[in-house]
Amino acid sequence: QVQLVESGGGLVQAGGSLRLSCTTSASIFDGNLMGWYRQAPGKDRHFVARIRGDGTTIYADSVKGRFTISKDNAKKMIELHMTNLKPGDTAVYYCNARPHIFDNGIYGQGTQVTVSS
Repeated sequence: QVQLVESGGGLVQAGGSLRLSCTTSASIFDGNLMGWYRQAPGKDRHFVARIRGDGTTIYADSVKGRFTISKDNAKKMIELHMTNLKPGDTAVYYCNARPHIFDNGIYGQGTQVTVSS
């Protein structure tokens, strides 16, 4: 069954913004590190951002200052607010839940983000 449900992708012009959301169950949300990965066409999946239970965040260098990850404990949801989007941000974005950083954990089905120049 689907355990991580993403939404919010779409087509946007360079410089624009998008907000992605990921909802899950309480057991997954409360027991894991939650984050986002992305995979561009023909490339490997790469880390984007992660948020810990205490709210601590970490970002890939390529998105620092442009993307913000947040979480809503009551809704068991994380969000990724993406601003100043660039064509290089075009990818399928995947929500991820992992018990620790060395365990791949589980991924959602992905949501497409396309940034036009």
